[in-house]
Formats: sequence, structure tokens, C-alpha cells
Amino acid sequence: MKTEIALKTDMKWKVLVTAPYMLPFPEEFRRRLEIEEIEIRTTEVKECLNEEELLPLIGDIDGVICGDDQFTERVFRSAPRLKVVSKWGTGINSIDVRAAQNLGIKIFNTPNAFTDAVADTVMGYILCFARNLPQMDRDIRSGIWFKPQSISLKETTLGIIGVGNIGRAVARRAGAFGMKIIGNDIVPIPETFTDGLDISMMPLRELLENSDYVTLNCDLNPTSFRLLGHEEFSAMRPTAYLINTARGSIINEAALIEALQKERIAGAALDVFEVEPLPANSALRSLKNCMLAPHNSNSSPAARRMVHESTIFNLIKGLKT
Repeated sequence: MKTEIALKTDMKWKVLVTAPYMLPFPEEFRRRLEIEEIEIRTTEVKECLNEEELLPLIGDIDGVICGDDQFTERVFRSAPRLKVVSKWGTGINSIDVRAAQNLGIKIFNTPNAFTDAVADTVMGYILCFARNLPQMDRDIRSGIWFKPQSISLKETTLGIIGVGNIGRAVARRAGAFGMKIIGNDIVPIPETFTDGLDISMMPLRELLENSDYVTLNCDLNPTSFRLLGHEEFSAMRPTAYLINTARGSIINEAALIEALQKERIAGAALDVFEVEPLPANSALRSLKNCMLAPHNSNSSPAARRMVHESTIFNLIKGLKT
């Protein structure tokens, strides 16, 4: 693993940049950071860095712009100068926030950054399942002229697990299609938060039993880790579909694979996985009733530009305070 060090050596702060969405475009932010007397260090990152990969990079670093890197207590204790970690994006489940707080290290993220893009992706998957769009495309290309039975979304129920910003955005879109919407969250949702949305909140099992489509839009935390497993998939309808654009570890992946193989549920669409990139030997790759994507539901040029700016702003604020 090669580390690139900026040529200037008279800078006030040293900042490690590991966010994959920023690394390909260093000149877009290099000048701005150098004006703030920040020396930039970068390194090769395929998806994210683990603890062992971070340790040799962090010793004299004052700040970090990171992706989903594994910032553990051990990493933090190996960085005596570290003042701030600025997360590119929303999820901070890979960061030991408590350890950071105990050591006086500030953690920032950019909440609500990709709400619209992710909500659009969820609806795209729902439409693909309801209208059999991928199947008909494959059939025609194979010389098969077959008209499968499709369904109008107005005839179906959508279950939203995690009624936060993204969950609400999904509900607004689903409501426009006439879907019945039900929701579940671990915290009480104020009526003002769902104002204008026709959504009925209910316990998780009840939601699973009554949904034609289940979408995961919650954070990954100790209460949501492997929230859906064998028992939960057994509670779902055999005609139901699961969509996960949140975090891979919200699902017990082995249990999902079994549910798909045995057709306990009709199908799944996964943008995120327990291990990323998805291993070459993953059984998910061979399942025809599962759509796969490379953690890309947040794709939006405008949103990414906004996150670039917010992440840099948070970094500078953390260094100066």
C-alpha cells in the first residue's frame, strides 16, 4: 500500500484522505485544504481500510476524511495528534464513536446527504419486481416471448423499516403510486415527522407478515445488527420481496441466502453486503431471484458535490476548534 505525501512540508496540519469518492479527484480539494495550511496524504483504497491498514498511516495525522474505514479504539490510541474524523457520507457505524469521545476526538458526518438518490433506488427495485422488468428483458434477449403476470403497485403494501429521512422519502414516493404504507422504528415517531404521509406504524413482525415489499432504511447500530434473520424471513410472505440499501449487516446474510434458495421469500435487491466488495464465492451471485449492486444507491453528482463541501467544512471546523 503506497502513501502519497504532499510536496509541501511547512503545513500546520496533516490530513489523511481515505474517502473513495474523493480520492479520484484530489485537485478538486487539494488547493482549498492547502490554503488552510493542511498537508494532504492519500493512500490506495479499494472500498475501505481495516484496522491493520490504518495503523501505519495514522501516527502523525491531525485529521482524517474517511469512508467506511475501521476506526477502532486501537487506531485512535495510535494517533496522538488526531483531532477530527470527518466522515464522507452519513453512516458512522465503522467508527468507535465512544472511544473517540473519550479521547477528545471529534467525529462529523453529513446526514441526509443522499436521501433522494437512495429513495429513488428503492422505488426502482420495487418497480422492477412488480412489473417483472429485468425478467422480460432477459427473456426477449434469449428469444423467449413470454408475458409474466405483473402487478400494479396500488394493489400492494410496502413495509418501511426505519422511518427516518430516507424512510419518509420512500413513503412519499410509494404514496404517489397508491401503495399502502406501513412502518416500523425502534423509537417513537412524532406525528409531525410523518405529517402528510399515510403511514401506519406497527411492530416488526406484524410489518413483515403484512408487506409485499420490505425496505430497510435504518442505521446500523447494536439494535439493528442482523435485525432480519431466519425467524424474520419465515414471517414474511412467500410472495414478498426484500430491499436493502442501508447496511449489509442489518441482515443475517446466510439466513437470507437460505430463504432465497428455498423460496421462503420471492426475491431480494441488495445494494449493500456484510463484506464489501461482495466475495467472488458468495452464493448470492448465483441466485436468479436476487438483484445485486455495488453499494451505489447514493449515486448523484449534485449530492456528491454537496457532500464533498460539507466534509471539507467539517474537517476544517474540527481542526480549528
